Amino acid sequence: QLVESGGGLVQPGGSLRLSCAASGDFARTHRMAWFRQAPGNEREGVAATLTSGSIYYADSVKGRFTISRDSAKNTLYLQMNNLKPEDTAVYYCAADFTLSSRWFERRGYQYWGQGTQVTVS
Repeated sequence: QLVESGGGLVQPGGSLRLSCAASGDFARTHRMAWFRQAPGNEREGVAATLTSGSIYYADSVKGRFTISRDSAKNTLYLQMNNLKPEDTAVYYCAADFTLSSRWFERRGYQYWGQGTQVTVS
């Protein structure tokens, strides 16, 4: 089970930190990621972190967002700085046990959280 928290309303230029608490055997995940979905848009990959240490970001968030993972706490984070109105979306965390797709492909993740709303206005 994945449970996100930390969303909210923030002004442009502000910051938020999202958390995703994982329960179960998530120590075996190969990859965890954050996705987001704005109204009328497809769900898109924001950032991913692999157990190998590799980290990936969407071009739109590079230099502003930082993904991190605390294995001891089974928690995934997304630090979001210099937020823009176009970052407004529901943010989801996801876990992948198979590495069967590219990091930004939704189909490659087997477990999803319920989402947390981020509004930049």
